[in-house]
Amino acid sequence: MIIAPRGPADDAGQPLRVTVLGGTGFLGDPICRALADQGHTVVAVARTPKVIGAGVQVRALDLAEADVDEITEMLRDLDPHVVINAAGGMWGLTDAQMLAVNVTLVERLIEAAGRLPRRVRVVQLGSVHEYGLVPVGTSMPEQLTPAPVMPYGEFKVRCTTALTEAHRQGLVESVTLRVGNVIGAGQPGHSLLGVVAARLRDAQRTGERARLELAPLGSQRDFVGLSDVVAAVLLAVTRRDAAGRVINIGRGVAASARDMVQLLINASEVPTDLVEAERTGPAETTWQRLDVGLAAEVLGWSPSDDLHTEMKQLWEHAGAEVPA
Repeated sequence: MIIAPRGPADDAGQPLRVTVLGGTGFLGDPICRALADQGHTVVAVARTPKVIGAGVQVRALDLAEADVDEITEMLRDLDPHVVINAAGGMWGLTDAQMLAVNVTLVERLIEAAGRLPRRVRVVQLGSVHEYGLVPVGTSMPEQLTPAPVMPYGEFKVRCTTALTEAHRQGLVESVTLRVGNVIGAGQPGHSLLGVVAARLRDAQRTGERARLELAPLGSQRDFVGLSDVVAAVLLAVTRRDAAGRVINIGRGVAASARDMVQLLINASEVPTDLVEAERTGPAETTWQRLDVGLAAEVLGWSPSDDLHTEMKQLWEHAGAEVPA
């Protein structure tokens, strides 16, 4: 077992060296900014470098293609106390691409981290989709057996399992945050809200009334604000009791996709006709709601429940799709 002479949990309140994989993306960018604001030394790693802000260095590396030796060399050079994995998207990717940026990347990261002289804390951004669906009215605690219903969820489960085992073996100090459906500035353009925002912007530019013809929007999901997710990640960087844990990050509330689309329409103030297609399958609603009690207990975190502000920020930044 690798014993760390100094780990992040011992450095609470002290500046740390933090490497953020996927650091220029939807989640990674605001995480980097927030870490820098706290005084940490931050390096964002991404395929396509961009300027993030003061205090954040950017390093170019295609994480989908980088082999173990390349990742090892990067980690030895940067010598981080903490690695945050904010890479691993789903929108607009094939199954093969999702496999590469999720499972393959995590497996290579674990092997690379195991070569380092110090045990590194790895904060993995997992997903509510690891659980699959549950009966209406029930919540999903961390001990629920994963039963994903889509490839992305399956890949994320494999990442969580690999990191939990690597933690048990002493290769890394892992913390996995299973995150709900995130809403905020820089929303990916292939997501439902990203598509809706683009159409609303088109209508605004032409001065016409928007017409949104969408699939049925009755599914109930746990939506969480981007700023709340960032706050949870910052806590996961240093909280000693988080080591080795899988922790849910959501609002603990199920809301329909229809409600979220209407919130965005309201934020845009664009006159809109919303038309949903007729449901052709089973009439029952599909449901996801995270149990977030452990996040309060271990991280001291709770959601702000301010999706109106997050939706307004999404709208203000609409049209700027962020590379992962």
